Amino acid sequence: MSGKIVKAIKISTPNFLIVGGGIIGLSSALELARRGASVTVLERGACGSESSWAGGGILSPLLPWNYPAAVTNLTQLSCQIYAEWAGHIAGISGLDPEYRRSGMLVLPEFDSGRAMNWGRSHQARIELVQKRDRLPEVVGDGEALWLPDVAQVRNPRLIKALRLTLERMGVRILEHVEVAGIVAGGGRLVRLDTSVGPFEADQYVVAAGAWSKKLLGEQGVQVDIKPIRGQMLLYRAQPGLLRHIVLQNGFYLIPRDDGHILAGSTLEDAGFDKSTSEEVRSGLHANAISLLPQLAQAELVKHWAGLRPGSPGNIPVIACHPKIENLYLNSGHFRYGVTMAPASARILANRIFRREQPFDVSPYHWPEIKKH
Repeated sequence: MSGKIVKAIKISTPNFLIVGGGIIGLSSALELARRGASVTVLERGACGSESSWAGGGILSPLLPWNYPAAVTNLTQLSCQIYAEWAGHIAGISGLDPEYRRSGMLVLPEFDSGRAMNWGRSHQARIELVQKRDRLPEVVGDGEALWLPDVAQVRNPRLIKALRLTLERMGVRILEHVEVAGIVAGGGRLVRLDTSVGPFEADQYVVAAGAWSKKLLGEQGVQVDIKPIRGQMLLYRAQPGLLRHIVLQNGFYLIPRDDGHILAGSTLEDAGFDKSTSEEVRSGLHANAISLLPQLAQAELVKHWAGLRPGSPGNIPVIACHPKIENLYLNSGHFRYGVTMAPASARILANRIFRREQPFDVSPYHWPEIKKH
Protein backbone atom coordinates (compact mmCIF):
# COMPACT_ATOMS: atom_id res chain seq x y z
CA MET A 1 0.00 0.00 0.00
CA SER A 2 1.40 3.40 -0.98
CA GLY A 3 2.19 6.27 1.37
CA LYS A 4 -0.40 8.40 -0.42
CA ILE A 5 -3.19 5.99 0.53
CA VAL A 6 -2.03 5.87 4.16
CA LYS A 7 -2.11 9.66 4.29
CA ALA A 8 -5.61 9.74 2.87
CA ILE A 9 -6.73 7.24 5.50
CA LYS A 10 -5.32 9.40 8.32
CA ILE A 11 -7.04 12.60 7.17
CA SER A 12 -10.55 11.45 8.12
CA THR A 13 -10.86 9.92 11.58
CA PRO A 14 -13.77 7.44 11.61
CA ASN A 15 -16.15 7.13 14.51
CA PHE A 16 -15.29 3.45 14.72
CA LEU A 17 -12.28 1.39 13.76
CA ILE A 18 -12.95 -2.36 13.71
CA VAL A 19 -10.02 -4.78 13.72
CA GLY A 20 -11.02 -8.01 12.02
CA GLY A 21 -12.90 -8.62 8.78
CA GLY A 22 -14.54 -11.92 9.64
CA ILE A 23 -18.25 -12.45 10.18
CA ILE A 24 -18.18 -10.83 13.64
CA GLY A 25 -16.23 -7.76 12.53
CA LEU A 26 -18.30 -7.26 9.38
CA SER A 27 -21.62 -7.78 11.18
CA SER A 28 -20.51 -5.30 13.84
CA ALA A 29 -19.68 -2.82 11.08
CA LEU A 30 -23.11 -3.34 9.53
CA GLU A 31 -24.96 -2.74 12.80
CA LEU A 32 -22.94 0.38 13.60
CA ALA A 33 -23.38 1.73 10.07
CA ARG A 34 -27.13 1.09 10.23
CA ARG A 35 -27.16 3.28 13.33
CA GLY A 36 -25.48 6.12 11.49
CA ALA A 37 -21.85 5.62 12.48
CA SER A 38 -18.84 6.06 10.23
CA VAL A 39 -16.88 2.79 10.21
CA THR A 40 -13.53 1.54 8.93
CA VAL A 41 -12.60 -2.16 9.02
CA LEU A 42 -8.99 -3.35 9.09
CA GLU A 43 -8.27 -6.96 8.09
CA ARG A 44 -4.80 -8.52 8.19
CA GLY A 45 -5.62 -10.88 5.30
CA ALA A 46 -8.71 -11.16 3.13
CA CYS A 47 -12.13 -10.59 4.68
CA GLY A 48 -13.78 -13.74 5.97
CA SER A 49 -10.91 -16.01 4.95
CA GLU A 50 -10.39 -17.59 8.37
CA SER A 51 -12.95 -19.23 10.67
CA SER A 52 -15.88 -17.43 9.01
CA TRP A 53 -15.14 -19.15 5.70
CA ALA A 54 -14.14 -22.50 7.19
CA GLY A 55 -17.28 -23.34 9.19
CA GLY A 56 -20.41 -25.14 8.14
CA GLY A 57 -23.00 -22.41 8.62
CA ILE A 58 -25.50 -24.31 10.79
CA LEU A 59 -27.60 -21.69 12.57
CA SER A 60 -27.96 -23.64 15.79
CA PRO A 61 -25.65 -24.53 18.69
CA LEU A 62 -25.95 -28.17 17.55
CA LEU A 63 -27.72 -29.54 20.66
CA PRO A 64 -28.90 -26.34 22.39
CA TRP A 65 -30.18 -28.16 25.46
CA ASN A 66 -26.56 -28.99 26.32
CA TYR A 67 -25.52 -25.32 26.53
CA PRO A 68 -25.97 -22.60 29.16
CA ALA A 69 -28.40 -19.72 28.68
CA ALA A 70 -25.48 -17.39 27.87
CA VAL A 71 -25.02 -19.35 24.64
CA THR A 72 -28.63 -20.06 23.70
CA ASN A 73 -29.83 -16.51 24.41
CA LEU A 74 -27.46 -15.29 21.72
CA THR A 75 -28.22 -18.04 19.25
CA GLN A 76 -31.98 -17.77 19.70
CA LEU A 77 -31.95 -14.01 19.18
CA SER A 78 -29.85 -14.47 16.06
CA CYS A 79 -32.19 -17.13 14.73
CA GLN A 80 -35.16 -14.81 15.27
CA ILE A 81 -33.61 -12.02 13.21
CA TYR A 82 -31.49 -13.99 10.73
CA ALA A 83 -34.04 -14.19 7.92
CA GLU A 84 -34.57 -10.41 7.95
CA TRP A 85 -30.85 -9.77 8.41
CA ALA A 86 -29.84 -12.03 5.51
CA GLY A 87 -32.61 -10.56 3.39
CA HIS A 88 -31.34 -7.03 4.08
CA ILE A 89 -27.85 -8.06 3.01
CA ALA A 90 -29.15 -9.81 -0.11
CA GLY A 91 -31.29 -6.79 -1.02
CA ILE A 92 -28.40 -4.34 -0.91
CA SER A 93 -25.70 -6.59 -2.38
CA GLY A 94 -27.80 -8.45 -4.95
CA LEU A 95 -26.09 -11.68 -3.78
CA ASP A 96 -27.89 -14.63 -2.20
CA PRO A 97 -26.18 -15.79 1.04
CA GLU A 98 -28.31 -18.95 0.79
CA TYR A 99 -30.18 -18.63 4.04
CA ARG A 100 -32.26 -21.79 4.05
CA ARG A 101 -34.45 -23.41 6.70
CA SER A 102 -33.17 -26.93 6.08
CA GLY A 103 -34.23 -28.61 9.32
CA MET A 104 -31.91 -30.87 11.29
CA LEU A 105 -32.26 -34.54 12.16
CA VAL A 106 -30.40 -35.64 15.30
CA LEU A 107 -29.53 -39.34 15.46
CA PRO A 108 -28.74 -41.25 18.68
CA GLU A 109 -27.24 -40.85 21.16
CA PHE A 110 -29.35 -38.08 22.72
CA ASP A 111 -31.39 -37.36 25.82
CA SER A 112 -34.88 -37.03 24.37
CA GLY A 113 -36.46 -35.97 27.66
CA ARG A 114 -34.02 -33.15 28.17
CA ALA A 115 -34.35 -32.07 24.55
CA MET A 116 -38.15 -32.01 24.61
CA ASN A 117 -38.23 -30.12 27.92
CA TRP A 118 -35.83 -27.52 26.53
CA GLY A 119 -37.94 -27.16 23.40
CA ARG A 120 -41.13 -26.60 25.40
CA SER A 121 -39.52 -24.02 27.69
CA HIS A 122 -37.93 -22.11 24.79
CA GLN A 123 -40.77 -22.28 22.25
CA ALA A 124 -38.57 -24.32 19.92
CA ARG A 125 -40.09 -27.09 17.85
CA ILE A 126 -38.49 -30.46 18.60
CA GLU A 127 -40.19 -33.71 17.59
CA LEU A 128 -39.41 -37.35 18.29
CA VAL A 129 -39.71 -39.15 14.93
CA GLN A 130 -38.75 -42.36 13.19
CA LYS A 131 -35.54 -41.77 11.25
CA ARG A 132 -36.70 -43.79 8.24
CA ASP A 133 -39.76 -41.55 7.85
CA ARG A 134 -37.72 -38.37 7.70
CA LEU A 135 -34.44 -39.38 5.96
CA PRO A 136 -34.58 -42.93 4.59
CA GLU A 137 -31.35 -42.32 2.63
CA VAL A 138 -29.39 -42.09 5.88
CA VAL A 139 -28.20 -45.36 7.44
CA GLY A 140 -29.99 -46.70 10.52
CA ASP A 141 -33.44 -47.11 11.97
CA GLY A 142 -35.10 -46.12 15.20
CA GLU A 143 -35.95 -42.83 16.81
CA ALA A 144 -34.44 -39.46 15.99
CA LEU A 145 -35.01 -35.86 16.99
CA TRP A 146 -36.36 -33.57 14.31
CA LEU A 147 -35.72 -29.80 14.58
CA PRO A 148 -37.65 -28.38 11.62
CA ASP A 149 -36.71 -24.73 12.14
CA VAL A 150 -32.92 -25.11 12.08
CA ALA A 151 -31.54 -23.03 9.23
CA GLN A 152 -28.19 -22.61 7.53
CA VAL A 153 -26.26 -20.09 5.47
CA ARG A 154 -23.46 -20.62 2.99
CA ASN A 155 -20.59 -18.90 4.78
CA PRO A 156 -18.43 -17.81 1.82
CA ARG A 157 -21.44 -16.35 0.01
CA LEU A 158 -22.65 -14.61 3.16
CA ILE A 159 -19.22 -13.00 3.64
CA LYS A 160 -19.12 -11.88 0.00
CA ALA A 161 -22.62 -10.41 0.21
CA LEU A 162 -21.93 -8.76 3.56
CA ARG A 163 -18.74 -7.14 2.33
CA LEU A 164 -20.45 -5.75 -0.78
CA THR A 165 -23.32 -4.48 1.39
CA LEU A 166 -20.89 -2.60 3.64
CA GLU A 167 -19.06 -1.06 0.71
CA ARG A 168 -22.36 0.18 -0.74
CA MET A 169 -23.24 1.64 2.67
CA GLY A 170 -19.98 3.62 2.73
CA VAL A 171 -18.01 1.47 5.16
CA ARG A 172 -14.29 1.54 4.36
CA ILE A 173 -12.70 -1.93 4.27
CA LEU A 174 -8.91 -2.19 4.19
CA GLU A 175 -7.41 -5.62 3.68
CA HIS A 176 -3.82 -6.82 4.23
CA VAL A 177 -3.35 -4.33 7.05
CA GLU A 178 -1.86 -5.98 10.13
CA VAL A 179 -1.98 -4.36 13.56
CA ALA A 180 1.49 -4.26 15.10
CA GLY A 181 0.69 -2.48 18.35
CA ILE A 182 -1.95 -0.81 20.48
CA VAL A 183 -1.10 2.55 22.02
CA ALA A 184 -3.16 3.61 25.04
CA GLY A 185 -2.91 6.50 27.49
CA GLY A 186 -5.09 8.36 29.93
CA GLY A 187 -7.67 5.56 30.05
CA ARG A 188 -8.22 5.67 26.29
CA LEU A 189 -6.86 3.94 23.24
CA VAL A 190 -4.91 6.56 21.31
CA ARG A 191 -4.02 4.78 18.06
CA LEU A 192 -3.22 1.51 16.34
CA ASP A 193 0.19 1.05 14.77
CA THR A 194 -0.11 -1.11 11.66
CA SER A 195 1.90 -2.46 8.77
CA VAL A 196 0.89 0.58 6.69
CA GLY A 197 1.12 3.25 9.37
CA PRO A 198 -0.90 4.54 12.33
CA PHE A 199 -4.70 4.67 12.51
CA GLU A 200 -6.77 6.77 14.89
CA ALA A 201 -10.48 6.65 15.74
CA ASP A 202 -12.98 7.72 18.37
CA GLN A 203 -13.90 4.14 19.26
CA TYR A 204 -12.14 0.82 18.60
CA VAL A 205 -13.60 -2.69 18.30
CA VAL A 206 -11.40 -5.79 18.28
CA ALA A 207 -13.12 -8.63 16.45
CA ALA A 208 -10.09 -10.63 15.40
CA GLY A 209 -11.38 -14.10 16.27
CA ALA A 210 -8.70 -16.54 17.39
CA TRP A 211 -6.11 -13.77 17.10
CA SER A 212 -7.91 -11.35 19.45
CA LYS A 213 -5.93 -12.09 22.61
CA LYS A 214 -2.66 -12.02 20.70
CA LEU A 215 -3.56 -8.68 19.13
CA LEU A 216 -4.61 -7.10 22.45
CA GLY A 217 -1.26 -7.92 24.04
CA GLU A 218 -0.97 -6.60 27.57
CA GLN A 219 -4.46 -5.09 27.28
CA GLY A 220 -5.98 -8.57 26.97
CA VAL A 221 -4.07 -10.67 29.48
CA GLN A 222 -7.30 -11.65 31.26
CA VAL A 223 -9.11 -12.66 28.06
CA ASP A 224 -9.34 -16.45 27.65
CA ILE A 225 -9.55 -16.88 23.87
CA LYS A 226 -7.38 -19.33 21.97
CA PRO A 227 -7.38 -21.04 18.55
CA ILE A 228 -9.13 -24.41 18.26
CA ARG A 229 -8.61 -26.14 14.92
CA GLY A 230 -11.47 -27.73 13.02
CA GLN A 231 -11.07 -29.88 9.91
CA MET A 232 -13.85 -30.44 7.35
CA LEU A 233 -14.53 -32.18 4.04
CA LEU A 234 -16.58 -31.06 1.06
CA TYR A 235 -18.23 -33.47 -1.40
CA ARG A 236 -19.81 -32.80 -4.77
CA ALA A 237 -22.95 -34.92 -5.08
CA GLN A 238 -26.24 -34.84 -6.95
CA PRO A 239 -28.62 -32.07 -5.79
CA GLY A 240 -31.28 -33.53 -3.52
CA LEU A 241 -29.21 -36.51 -2.36
CA LEU A 242 -29.51 -35.20 1.21
CA ARG A 243 -32.46 -33.00 2.12
CA HIS A 244 -31.71 -32.01 5.72
CA ILE A 245 -28.80 -31.42 8.05
CA VAL A 246 -27.87 -34.62 9.91
CA LEU A 247 -26.11 -34.67 13.28
CA GLN A 248 -24.84 -37.68 15.22
CA ASN A 249 -22.52 -37.55 18.22
CA GLY A 250 -21.01 -34.23 17.18
CA PHE A 251 -20.51 -35.21 13.51
CA TYR A 252 -22.68 -33.52 10.90
CA LEU A 253 -23.52 -33.49 7.20
CA ILE A 254 -24.79 -30.25 5.68
CA PRO A 255 -26.44 -30.22 2.23
CA ARG A 256 -26.18 -27.19 -0.06
CA ASP A 257 -28.63 -26.26 -2.81
CA ASP A 258 -26.26 -27.25 -5.61
CA GLY A 259 -25.56 -30.76 -4.25
CA HIS A 260 -22.38 -30.03 -2.30
CA ILE A 261 -22.31 -31.69 1.14
CA LEU A 262 -20.06 -30.66 4.02
CA ALA A 263 -18.82 -33.17 6.59
CA GLY A 264 -17.27 -32.17 9.89
CA SER A 265 -15.76 -31.33 12.12
CA THR A 266 -12.92 -31.81 14.58
CA LEU A 267 -11.99 -29.94 17.76
CA GLU A 268 -8.19 -29.77 18.08
CA ASP A 269 -6.07 -27.70 20.44
CA ALA A 270 -3.18 -27.19 18.00
CA GLY A 271 -2.30 -23.53 18.44
CA PHE A 272 -2.19 -21.48 15.25
CA ASP A 273 -1.44 -24.52 13.08
CA LYS A 274 -3.97 -24.76 10.22
CA SER A 275 -2.50 -27.87 8.60
CA THR A 276 -4.68 -30.87 7.77
CA SER A 277 -3.90 -34.54 8.35
CA GLU A 278 -4.56 -37.71 6.40
CA GLU A 279 -5.71 -39.42 9.61
CA VAL A 280 -8.46 -36.87 10.17
CA ARG A 281 -9.43 -36.93 6.51
CA SER A 282 -9.87 -40.70 6.65
CA GLY A 283 -11.87 -40.49 9.87
CA LEU A 284 -14.22 -37.82 8.57
CA HIS A 285 -14.70 -39.71 5.31
CA ALA A 286 -15.48 -42.93 7.18
CA ASN A 287 -18.06 -41.13 9.32
CA ALA A 288 -19.61 -39.53 6.25
CA ILE A 289 -20.11 -42.74 4.29
CA SER A 290 -21.31 -44.59 7.39
CA LEU A 291 -24.23 -42.15 7.50
CA LEU A 292 -24.69 -41.62 3.77
CA PRO A 293 -23.12 -44.51 1.79
CA GLN A 294 -23.71 -42.74 -1.54
CA LEU A 295 -20.88 -40.35 -0.63
CA ALA A 296 -18.44 -43.17 -1.37
CA GLN A 297 -19.15 -42.48 -5.06
CA ALA A 298 -19.21 -38.68 -4.71
CA GLU A 299 -16.22 -36.51 -5.55
CA LEU A 300 -14.27 -35.37 -2.50
CA VAL A 301 -13.62 -31.77 -3.54
CA LYS A 302 -11.75 -30.26 -0.63
CA HIS A 303 -10.28 -30.87 2.82
CA TRP A 304 -9.41 -27.85 4.96
CA ALA A 305 -8.87 -26.59 8.48
CA GLY A 306 -9.92 -23.40 10.24
CA LEU A 307 -9.12 -21.86 13.61
CA ARG A 308 -12.08 -21.10 15.84
CA PRO A 309 -11.81 -18.51 18.62
CA GLY A 310 -12.15 -20.97 21.51
CA SER A 311 -13.56 -19.66 24.78
CA PRO A 312 -14.75 -21.20 28.08
CA GLY A 313 -18.25 -22.57 27.63
CA ASN A 314 -18.54 -21.14 24.10
CA ILE A 315 -19.37 -17.78 25.72
CA PRO A 316 -17.95 -14.75 23.86
CA VAL A 317 -16.81 -11.41 25.25
CA ILE A 318 -18.95 -8.53 23.97
CA ALA A 319 -17.89 -5.65 26.16
CA CYS A 320 -15.86 -2.54 26.81
CA HIS A 321 -12.39 -2.86 28.29
CA PRO A 322 -12.54 -2.32 32.07
CA LYS A 323 -9.81 0.35 32.00
CA ILE A 324 -9.85 1.70 28.43
CA GLU A 325 -13.14 3.44 27.82
CA ASN A 326 -13.07 3.45 24.00
CA LEU A 327 -11.87 -0.14 23.42
CA TYR A 328 -14.43 -2.90 22.84
CA LEU A 329 -14.09 -6.61 22.22
CA ASN A 330 -16.49 -8.80 20.23
CA SER A 331 -14.82 -12.19 20.09
CA GLY A 332 -14.63 -15.70 21.52
CA HIS A 333 -17.69 -17.15 19.78
CA PHE A 334 -15.91 -20.51 19.39
CA ARG A 335 -18.03 -22.76 17.13
CA TYR A 336 -20.92 -20.35 16.66
CA GLY A 337 -19.61 -17.09 15.23
CA VAL A 338 -21.78 -17.27 12.12
CA THR A 339 -24.78 -18.27 14.24
CA MET A 340 -24.29 -15.53 16.83
CA ALA A 341 -23.15 -12.74 14.49
CA PRO A 342 -26.27 -10.56 14.13
CA ALA A 343 -27.22 -10.86 17.81
CA SER A 344 -23.67 -10.13 18.98
CA ALA A 345 -23.51 -7.07 16.74
CA ARG A 346 -26.80 -5.80 18.17
CA ILE A 347 -25.64 -6.31 21.76
CA LEU A 348 -22.34 -4.58 21.04
CA ALA A 349 -24.09 -1.58 19.48
CA ASN A 350 -26.57 -1.42 22.38
CA ARG A 351 -23.64 -1.33 24.81
CA ILE A 352 -21.88 1.41 22.87
CA PHE A 353 -24.98 3.57 22.41
CA ARG A 354 -26.37 2.73 25.88
CA ARG A 355 -29.58 1.18 24.62
CA GLU A 356 -31.77 -1.38 26.35
CA GLN A 357 -30.60 -4.97 25.90
CA PRO A 358 -32.91 -7.85 24.91
CA PHE A 359 -31.77 -9.98 27.87
CA ASP A 360 -29.14 -10.14 30.62
CA VAL A 361 -25.80 -9.51 28.91
CA SER A 362 -23.61 -9.69 32.01
CA PRO A 363 -22.15 -13.09 30.96
CA TYR A 364 -20.40 -11.30 28.07
CA HIS A 365 -18.58 -8.75 30.24
CA TRP A 366 -14.82 -8.40 29.89
CA PRO A 367 -13.23 -10.86 32.35
CA GLU A 368 -11.94 -9.32 35.52
CA ILE A 369 -8.20 -9.16 36.08
CA LYS A 370 -7.32 -11.87 38.57
CA LYS A 371 -5.68 -10.67 41.76
CA HIS A 372 -2.77 -12.68 43.15
